[in-house]
Amino acid sequence: MEQARRTATGPGRILVAVYAIFALAATSRAGVQIGTKFHEAPLAYLLSAFAAVVYILATVALARGGERWWRIALFSCSIELLGVLAVGTLSIFDRQAFPDATVWSVYGQGYLFIPLVLPVIGLFWLRRTAPGHAAAERA
Repeated sequence: MEQARRTATGPGRILVAVYAIFALAATSRAGVQIGTKFHEAPLAYLLSAFAAVVYILATVALARGGERWWRIALFSCSIELLGVLAVGTLSIFDRQAFPDATVWSVYGQGYLFIPLVLPVIGLFWLRRTAPGHAAAERA
């Protein structure tokens, strides 16, 4: 079985760096929100914490090599995309459920919509670095 190409090489390094920044930002935001005003919007703040966990997992998985970590990165980026689409849509149509913003509110509007674009880029990169992809290109 051929080992997966490393996801953290070439343009993947930039992707890992951006995920790391978002992991730090989401973790900080969730920590402050939960620690200081959790009672105001518990759903929004728990979603920020969930987003932080997803970003941390994606960062680690993209930085590591091998098929197992590639699969974890694929799972993380997929969950991130589903999360930002679901929370983004809900935050537009049910504003009462989100009295305060999360990282994924309005598709990441507070973060210049990067949370919407980032998982798409991540999934594209993972497709290019998929296990067996290099063998298929040579054939």
